Amino acid sequence: MGIVKNQSFRNLAITYFGFGIGAINVLFLYIYFLPNNYHGLISYILSTAAILMPILALGTHNTIIKFYSSFNTNTDTNSFLSIMLFLPILAIIVTGSIGSVFYNFIATSLSQENPIIKDYVWLIYVLAICFAYFEVFYAWAKTQLKSVFGNFMKEVFHRLCILLLFAAIYLKWIHINTFIYCVSVIYVLRTFIMMCYAFSLKRPVLRFKKIPEFNKIIKYSLLIIVAGSVASIILEIDKFMIGEFIVIDNIAFYNVAIFIAAVVGVPARAMHQITNPITAVLLNKKDFVGLKKLYKQSSLTLFVVSGLVFLLIVLNINQLYLILPEAYRGGILIIFLIGITKLIDNVIGNINAILFNSNYYRVILIFGVILALLAVVLNMVFIPTYGIYGAAFATFIAIVVYNISKISFVYKKFKMLPFTTNTLKVSVILLSFVCLFYFWEFSFRPMINIGLKSVLVSLSYTVLVYRLGISKDINTILDAYLKKNT
Repeated sequence: MGIVKNQSFRNLAITYFGFGIGAINVLFLYIYFLPNNYHGLISYILSTAAILMPILALGTHNTIIKFYSSFNTNTDTNSFLSIMLFLPILAIIVTGSIGSVFYNFIATSLSQENPIIKDYVWLIYVLAICFAYFEVFYAWAKTQLKSVFGNFMKEVFHRLCILLLFAAIYLKWIHINTFIYCVSVIYVLRTFIMMCYAFSLKRPVLRFKKIPEFNKIIKYSLLIIVAGSVASIILEIDKFMIGEFIVIDNIAFYNVAIFIAAVVGVPARAMHQITNPITAVLLNKKDFVGLKKLYKQSSLTLFVVSGLVFLLIVLNINQLYLILPEAYRGGILIIFLIGITKLIDNVIGNINAILFNSNYYRVILIFGVILALLAVVLNMVFIPTYGIYGAAFATFIAIVVYNISKISFVYKKFKMLPFTTNTLKVSVILLSFVCLFYFWEFSFRPMINIGLKSVLVSLSYTVLVYRLGISKDINTILDAYLKKNT
């Protein structure tokens, strides 16, 4: 777990730094510098591009992680990477050809409820290509067990650049109408930088010789498209369907609440960058003892860390919303529901890496397709009636059912669960803190209240977790910190 702890906590720090910049952007700059319809439009374009991304990537970013460590010769490895590098181009050409023929029909269909979308539909395709190849190059780097720089590019770079764009708007260097195009240029630049970094770690040697188990690799790539599409649909379909059923301004309100709740999911995102390739190696070596250990340790560590983040958000949310404009203050229920789903994503540890890098990925795809369809149906039913709250309910139900299905399947096939008695202890601590602190506030201004309450809760929670010895990994880090500073 040494490399996991090292890179996971570095990734965690980078990701939270990125989310800190994102918080400035989403909670303040987007709200005060952009009209609600433009804010909603940007979220719609990015979410739709994320849904399209797995199709254009053709599953290659997952395939690189799963099969890279299975090759024994440089010739096979170089041939494999060459295929993975060029395979997405096929999907890009096919979808681009179809899109160009039916562009007017697609643009008109997507913009029926919100005409502002029509002029920007082509950007969805451009951004989807950028997202796809960024993930390919990031996977290329992760096979070398180098995830930190890629995580910086994924979590910090674009948010920092967008912050600078808002400064340019303030200085009147650019106009609001060009902001969306500038954001797109940032994602193109991010992909190019990631490519240069990945190739600096392992220079591509173009070979197209036949490789072992070629048919198996292609089959996996094609099937994993479904898995990637399922994940994207469950995570992004809500914002897409809000734009199709109700006024696009609502995406702006919903996006603020979702961003706040998404902070709970940061620990899982950070650790996944390094546990994914390590899980693939353990499965390829059939080291099930090591796999079980990683499964339980990742679950507990993530639950402890994300639990604190969940508390800081839920216990301060009423004060935070006092800072925002009144139109954005109706998202407390959304934050609570989505925050719980992110907490569950953390407590199931590296389960996604286990499933998608094992030989059982075909079966889990069936679960995913069913639940993606469930998410679409629930959004269609709930959004017209309950608006953005309906989208949150739909997402909550779909993700909870999906995660229960994955836990049950892993237990059936691998005879292991991520939970321990310490998982129960953390659950009790979280529930106790919510009951004790939710309705209690200092009688100061919101920002002072948030600061004081966060310090009190963080110290109390950390001391309690440390004294109870819940997580060896966390205690080791705290011991090292205390020894260094005493």
